[in-house]
Amino acid sequence: MTEEKVILVNEKDEQIGLMPKLEAHEKAVLHRAFSIFILNENNQVMLQQRAANKYHSPLLWTNTCCSHQREGETNLQAGNRRLQEEMGFSTELKELFHFIYKAPFDNGLTEHELDHVMIGYYNEAPKINKDEAESWKWMDIDGIKIDLKENPENYTAWFKIIFEEFYHFLEKAKV
Repeated sequence: MTEEKVILVNEKDEQIGLMPKLEAHEKAVLHRAFSIFILNENNQVMLQQRAANKYHSPLLWTNTCCSHQREGETNLQAGNRRLQEEMGFSTELKELFHFIYKAPFDNGLTEHELDHVMIGYYNEAPKINKDEAESWKWMDIDGIKIDLKENPENYTAWFKIIFEEFYHFLEKAKV
């Protein structure tokens, strides 16, 4: 199996090339990514605990699903594909916003992503892929905000960044 490639982009989200995923993380090259937040009818967020075998941020809690678009895929196509692969379900997704972040890890890798944030709604239990996710839970939005302050070491670097933007979106939208 060939290594998955990520889409290299400039700050305007224009594609400028492709690179193997691990190499992009070793060189801290800006690439396109996405993050999905799934909410239920009680306005709780489905959190995912990353699998123990992940090459960075293993066993940390994060948003429902995140990954990288493949060449030729729209953001929504990529989100739907990966949500099914990681969490075992599909639902309608909507793009909210995007932003750029850079987060170095202890293992020498760096996430440098132009991240497209999406939202969807689902009320059932996922059928998680154990190669991708160790566990999952529903959590109230305000509970997440409090836990991020009290226990930041339990969460991925990008989730801490994204959640602040996502929380403000929810406050404005009154989802």
